[in-house]
Amino acid sequence: MKRLNIFIVSDSVGETGELVAKAAVSQFRPGLQDTSLKRFSHIETFDHLKEIVNLAKEQNAMILYTLVRKQMRSYLLNESAKTGIRSIDLMGPLLDTLEDDLSETPFEEPGLVRKLDDDYFKKIEAIEFAVKYDDGRDPRGLLKADIVLVGVSRTSKTPLSQYLAHKRYRVANVPLVPEVEPPEELFLVDPAKCFGLVISPDKLNSIRKERLIALGLNDDANYAKLDRIKQEIVHFDKVVSKIGCHVIDVTNRAVEETANLILSKIQ
Repeated sequence: MKRLNIFIVSDSVGETGELVAKAAVSQFRPGLQDTSLKRFSHIETFDHLKEIVNLAKEQNAMILYTLVRKQMRSYLLNESAKTGIRSIDLMGPLLDTLEDDLSETPFEEPGLVRKLDDDYFKKIEAIEFAVKYDDGRDPRGLLKADIVLVGVSRTSKTPLSQYLAHKRYRVANVPLVPEVEPPEELFLVDPAKCFGLVISPDKLNSIRKERLIALGLNDDANYAKLDRIKQEIVHFDKVVSKIGCHVIDVTNRAVEETANLILSKIQ
């Protein structure tokens, strides 16, 4: 069986080129027998390209390349032709076709797709984190969070957590109830990343009544009474004072506005 040497050259990581190479070779050698794949990543200079071509000549290797810069592609193509090395441009033909079809110039910035992927997965991770540590479900999340929200019921902790998660922040939130002691972890959180959400008693009274009605319950339940709400807010004040965290009045603020205030403090 003939020995096959393939160099994968990229100005980014080189995963795309390696996957294409494996897919193609596996059609001849499913186990990649007698095949050597060498990846050359983050290649940025003509000198590096020339060294790779010379090495390919010595090892009788073919070159597959995914270079987004046109000058680098042209240089590698010319050097390969000079030395008689077989080279295959995996990216150039598609880039050229897209450039003609769209009448736009490519950015020629290596690694853009990886940046997009990383950004996407970071957002998904943050959303899953916000769900997992919502409403004080697991106090351990407080010490892992980028942002911690505390407040009485119906102060928009959950929607705010999700909004911030879409901004790639891991958020945990804790509801404060007078009859329940806050988790110990809450007092170990850095006060700079902890935010207390407060609201006027009258506004909260209205919100809670609407919530009870939406659930098909009587709106005069203790949960929505002003005396009970004031008691909860007194408890809230004691807890946030002990933490030493920022307090934001969300009475007449949209979630986006509150989020921007938090981000301005964090950043």
